[in-house]
Amino acid sequence: MSAHPRVVPAAIASDAESLARTGRRVFEIETRSLEAVRQRINGDFHRACRLLLTCEGRVVVSGMGKSGHIGNKIAATLASTGTPSFFVHPAEASHGDLGMITDQDVMIAISYSGESDELLTIIPVLKRQGTRLIAMTGNERSSLARLADVHLDVGVEEEACPLGLAPTSSTTASLVMGDALAVALLEARGFTAEDFARSHPAGSLGRRLLLHISDIMHTGDSVPRVGPSASVADALVEMTRKGLGMTGIVDDAGRLLGVFTDGDLRRTLDDAAIDLRDTPVQALMTTRAKTITPSRLAVEAAHLMEEHTIHALLVVEDDGTLVGALNIHDLLRARVV
Repeated sequence: MSAHPRVVPAAIASDAESLARTGRRVFEIETRSLEAVRQRINGDFHRACRLLLTCEGRVVVSGMGKSGHIGNKIAATLASTGTPSFFVHPAEASHGDLGMITDQDVMIAISYSGESDELLTIIPVLKRQGTRLIAMTGNERSSLARLADVHLDVGVEEEACPLGLAPTSSTTASLVMGDALAVALLEARGFTAEDFARSHPAGSLGRRLLLHISDIMHTGDSVPRVGPSASVADALVEMTRKGLGMTGIVDDAGRLLGVFTDGDLRRTLDDAAIDLRDTPVQALMTTRAKTITPSRLAVEAAHLMEEHTIHALLVVEDDGTLVGALNIHDLLRARVV
């Protein structure tokens, strides 16, 4: 007989409300379970946090089966929020991976029954070498709970599985307890969004918080610039060549005097009295140009453009020397906006 029957009675398969009712019931059961576990956040939770905060090594998470899957996620969450952590499979630990764990580490061992043979095999070895242990179980009288330095009770009254066999409420409770530890440690350490971005350099947050103006700005000959005596026509040619919709006006030392933009050009063309070939651009430039320094974050350039309804910025050093330029298209290419 097949272990995974594929035939589903048509009446059940087609009863949308029955399926939805089951789904809602699962949410209700697991929500009640989480609320019960929340009520048990107490001194043990505080002791676990203190143990993790003072850990001089790494946090090692371990568990078998579904608890192992939860442990993998907890280890990943800890690692990405400022607590160096990794997952060790307890069966593999018995075959050499125990060498990855030192006396400076703290282990979080997850077993709902608290009687996982694979964990109970390695715990005495770890205890002898001085590794501290936090147990996460649903039975405070279990072997694992008694061996632990700190026990976190994630016991639930009911699994959402109607057979009471598949871990559902219990694994959810363990996962949320792990999240609670990670967030408590994050806040205790003063972990910031910038810290988070450093461990997520390929993500959108990493790009927003790690990318600087100097990483994406145009430099050298790509920066549009003319002298103050250049004509408006000369400025137009420079703007066309560089394609950024503006040009900086600089003195002989390269310091920024002002900016001439597409908007300034349109206003100039509306005035028939202005001769584009003879009028110096200095007479029509905007002297209070919006600028940014190369060390600022690229996301700050996006905010500045949005705030002032502009599409390009000149980049200057603290002494006013023009060193770069960028526009909204550069930010789009860098996926900052």
